[in-house]
Amino acid sequence: MNSGTAEHTGGPAEGDTFDAGAGGLLRQPKAVWATAGASVVAFMGIGLVDPILPSIAKGLDATAGQVSLLFTSYFLITAVAMLVTGFVSSRIGGRRTLLLGLALVVVFAGLSGTSGSVGELVGFRAGWGLGNALFVSTALAVIVGAAAGGSAAAILLYESALGLGMACGPLLGALLGDASWRYPFFGTAVLMAIGFLCITAFLKEQPKPARKTGLLDPIKALGHGGLASVAASAFFYNYTFFTVLAFTPFVLNMSPYRSGAVFFAWGLLLAVFSVLVAPRLQARFRSLKVLGGSLVLLAADVLVLGYGSHTTAVVCTILSGAFIGVNNTVYTELALGVSDAPRPVASAGYNFVRWFAAAAAPFFAPRIEGWTDIHIPFVVAAVTAVLGAVVVLVRRKSLTHEAEELETRHATEDSVAVFAN
Repeated sequence: MNSGTAEHTGGPAEGDTFDAGAGGLLRQPKAVWATAGASVVAFMGIGLVDPILPSIAKGLDATAGQVSLLFTSYFLITAVAMLVTGFVSSRIGGRRTLLLGLALVVVFAGLSGTSGSVGELVGFRAGWGLGNALFVSTALAVIVGAAAGGSAAAILLYESALGLGMACGPLLGALLGDASWRYPFFGTAVLMAIGFLCITAFLKEQPKPARKTGLLDPIKALGHGGLASVAASAFFYNYTFFTVLAFTPFVLNMSPYRSGAVFFAWGLLLAVFSVLVAPRLQARFRSLKVLGGSLVLLAADVLVLGYGSHTTAVVCTILSGAFIGVNNTVYTELALGVSDAPRPVASAGYNFVRWFAAAAAPFFAPRIEGWTDIHIPFVVAAVTAVLGAVVVLVRRKSLTHEAEELETRHATEDSVAVFAN
């Protein structure tokens, strides 16, 4: 890992009081909590539309394929914007980049609630994706740079925010969407505005790096074999992930409340396994074995989801959150530690690749169903999860050395000791 990350992300905000020696996950500067709290809301925006997808289709007289473009436009713009985030943040600073991203989300989430057609909503979601990319990628860098307890504690805190956001997003969508599909979008705009105020109040301006990040730096970082391998594996995995997230609500065909409850339980498992279970599995079995095994189990789970009864599909949807939680933590740690590129640059290159799959899955899954039947999209998702494991297996030699070095460093950090006790 690059030792100069602090110059890219900044340290704890001046004036924050915390016990730097404790290094516990919960002992963090106010700036870190403000950023993590806003991150929760940002991740809520991903799963927010899950329980209301059928309602949106009905309200805007749209097909499942058209509504699925809400995810496609969002993540396609997010992927491309990953090339811009480092360029912007290295010039205007991390704090201003976070605030710019939050402001864009507030505007476009609010506009999404006013949409008169599915085309308008898809366009507004694209703008939302740009704001989310600027915020999320910079938030990870800020948390890693400012958190007490080293990178392991920072990554676990970030994954906690991801899991909590993924869990609460469908719940908020269900609660507000039961009255109208428009309300969840307005609710998100309000919450992100609160996040904007928190960042403004608690996060001091971050030091700008000595060297500005170029637009092509994330692409150049992918020239490192280890990072390219992690990104390629994550690409296949994310196709599976977002088939579950974006296509399953149409298969379950439940009311917003019931669908929200299913994905709330899914998100809780994602959070628990990413924060509590993944570190223990890594300490016992090593990262690559954990990742490969979890991908294979996810493939089996998705296959059963596609061919099982309705009750079985519900159970498998919830269970997939456990495997996704483990995968998210391992992938994030590998991406940030497998190369010597600065963390923001490595993260941008990795996310640039994997978010394309998040855009592809919601687009292709309903079309594959139209060409074949409702089972085949899940067969494809199972195959892509296995392909992700195959990449890890084939490239294990190039990844093993870096992964072992990463785990050795993490073993000395207090945050790992907290979860090992």
